[in-house]
Amino acid sequence: MKPAGRLQAAIEILAEIKTRHRPASQALSDWGRGHRFAGSGDRAAIGNIVYDALRHRASIAWRMGSAEARALALGVMVFHWDESAESLGEMFARDPHAPETLSEEEVKALETGTLEGAPGWVQGDIPEWLEEAFEGNFSEDYIAEGQALALRPPTDFRINTLKADRGKVMKALKRFNPEPMELSPIGLRIAPSAGPARTANLQPEAAYQKGWVEVQDQGSQVCSLLVYARPGEQVLDYCAGAGGKTLAMAAAMENKGQIFAYDADRNRLKPIYERLKRAGTRNVQVRSPGESLEDLTGKMDRVVVDAPCTGSGVWRRRPDAKWRLTPDALEKRLAEQAQVLEEASGYVRPGGYLCYITCSVLAQENEGQVSGFLETHEDFELLSAGEVWEELFQGADAKPWSSDDCTITLTPASTGTDGFFFAVMGRRTGEGTPPLPTQASSGNTRP
Repeated sequence: MKPAGRLQAAIEILAEIKTRHRPASQALSDWGRGHRFAGSGDRAAIGNIVYDALRHRASIAWRMGSAEARALALGVMVFHWDESAESLGEMFARDPHAPETLSEEEVKALETGTLEGAPGWVQGDIPEWLEEAFEGNFSEDYIAEGQALALRPPTDFRINTLKADRGKVMKALKRFNPEPMELSPIGLRIAPSAGPARTANLQPEAAYQKGWVEVQDQGSQVCSLLVYARPGEQVLDYCAGAGGKTLAMAAAMENKGQIFAYDADRNRLKPIYERLKRAGTRNVQVRSPGESLEDLTGKMDRVVVDAPCTGSGVWRRRPDAKWRLTPDALEKRLAEQAQVLEEASGYVRPGGYLCYITCSVLAQENEGQVSGFLETHEDFELLSAGEVWEELFQGADAKPWSSDDCTITLTPASTGTDGFFFAVMGRRTGEGTPPLPTQASSGNTRP
């Protein structure tokens, strides 16, 4: 396919997403099945147009004066892919499968459209109804935080230290030009693609098939490290899902001790079995829905709650999700989070730790949930995750957000990661609150 034909395909897919309210991944997959002639390069380019249009939907619509599929796709090409109205016109003239010729209004918008006078939610490409929440959480930086959440993400992966080291992996994957991460000492990063270029795919690589690496955003790696699971401990991953953090903690524990991986959703848990096998993990016991956890009550050194959430922290990867999110959906997530925190807390032993994680940047899902939980659970106390941060990542230029000197919020703009929230609460013993097992003495706060 020629570039103009790819653009027309992207316009059609964007129109279907809008009219049928379909997830972008499903619409792209169905288009690919119906157009077998399209090669992998074609599908990648079309997908990039679609996802970039969704990442920047509000700002492109403002500059184009239209939120229709055609306007969004044209805006991607000029505002983000360095084309021009003139180059698009030449491109269209060479391809019978191209979109219709540019109108005078479109040419004018492409040549002169700006964000001057646009409200903050448009500049930041965030849903209008969430502007107040973003501003309340990030103050004058909220537009920059939204803009960072609208950029293409890198491909991050974690080195499985049970099987390999950084040098070995970098040599095996050198054609991708991986670079060490700033924060995670066990992570490597491949820069995001630009324009129509394909995103790095590690799954066919021998290093992936042998279990040397796992695809995992640096923010998720950081949260796994902040849990601070030690060899020999008993850990419950209460919302394990596909097992990304389970695998990271198992490696940190050097296959010693025991991790119980549980999830209430059988489908979310399904991929964990193959991943555990490939990684060479021996200290994980999977508990499926319906299997009792009663034997773990009050016995776990650490319980990890990677709670169901809106996913606002991963909008770079799932940009259509931010426009589908509604106040009702947020309220539903808040109720689910309160429930899983309540359920999971009973498994923490006196002197143990309850770690609460979301991939959200919304205070309602983060600090709000921790505060609500502590109000009704006097046997738990909020501890300073900032102390663990300082010990693990001392010297790093990247600094997370914190509203209370204890909890931590990671964002693309502040830490170069997906958006994640992390908090740790200790369960009191008769002798008081357990200290965190670190040598650091101070938190890490951003105003």
